[in-house]
Amino acid sequence: MTQKISQIQYRVALSLMRGVTPDFIRHLENSGITPEDFFSLTDKELIATLDLKPPYNIVDRYKRDEAIFRSRIEVEKMEHHKITGLFLGDDNYPWRLENLPDAPVMVYVLGDADLNFLHPISIVGTRRCTAAGLEFTSKFVSDLGGYFNDLCVISGLAYGIDAEAHKAALQNGLKTVAVVAHGLDTLYPAAHRELAKSIIRSGGAIVSEYPFGTKPFRGHFLQRNRIVAGLSDAITIVESEIKGGAMSTASLAFNYNKDVFAVPGRVSDLASSGCNHLIRRHKANLLTSAADVIEITDWTPIGISIPPGTRSLFPEIEGDAKKIYDYLRFTSEPQLIDSIHHNLHIPMAPLMSLLSELEFDGIITKLPGNRYELSL
Repeated sequence: MTQKISQIQYRVALSLMRGVTPDFIRHLENSGITPEDFFSLTDKELIATLDLKPPYNIVDRYKRDEAIFRSRIEVEKMEHHKITGLFLGDDNYPWRLENLPDAPVMVYVLGDADLNFLHPISIVGTRRCTAAGLEFTSKFVSDLGGYFNDLCVISGLAYGIDAEAHKAALQNGLKTVAVVAHGLDTLYPAAHRELAKSIIRSGGAIVSEYPFGTKPFRGHFLQRNRIVAGLSDAITIVESEIKGGAMSTASLAFNYNKDVFAVPGRVSDLASSGCNHLIRRHKANLLTSAADVIEITDWTPIGISIPPGTRSLFPEIEGDAKKIYDYLRFTSEPQLIDSIHHNLHIPMAPLMSLLSELEFDGIITKLPGNRYELSL
């Protein structure tokens, strides 16, 4: 008795076939050919319906039968490990990936996350990062998460900036998604196995386009970068040398018309050379704080009305003074000192001292009634 073939098996089989591209999937759809039809029709019927030109390897019956056989094993493993398969063109496929010219035909998801996030941001960088890079990543995620409690942080689970971005998201109660360069039957690097488990437990996901048994070859890492870029609205490069995976992600994001950000560094710092290069070539927006992302993207923070403005002219402001500056920057009306105290939880005595310093430096202006606004 012939075993019944499921819809997901047809889709997995199609994704496993050599030569099946996003354009070919779209051609099938436009021609009214379902994945099941593709494996049910004869070679001649497919050639005629799809108006194919020789060679006809892609519709060879032996190759199609072989793909069906392989897909049965793949689907059994997916069901055993509770992995979801998202097929290009289906309703549940991530809409941000759908129109990319190099969209993955199949996306495998381990975890419960819906990949159509409202506020997704990719944060990537070098494995050989500095302590300053790690500190910036942690604070940036925390600050941005304060504006968007539905923020999702996307990265590649690599050592360095990637892992810090995932950890910062978890520490701040945010969802995070790790895109890996191998099949979901393994994990690379193995040292991040517990981190991966925490990502899944928190409502995030581990994502791959590769079937079981696929090893983490170098080329796969470059390929997975397009998913890291494609799933997000904004991509942040914290630290990177001129050559590296993060620069590949930035280039892909730029070509996808995504908002790209890079954290500037000293010209003598090798770890910041790539970021400085992106900013100099106008391939990335300069990033000093969460406020810069809010200005460039169309995202609207919770409970804040953002007036038109310019980028921060005072990136050297730090600590509570920076909190005051950002708060006034994103409020449309002058703020009472009591409101600043209540919203930022800065004790009144140091708050008054900081306000005086900012006023002396010409950064804020004091108005009648103990109200404050930005000077610029």
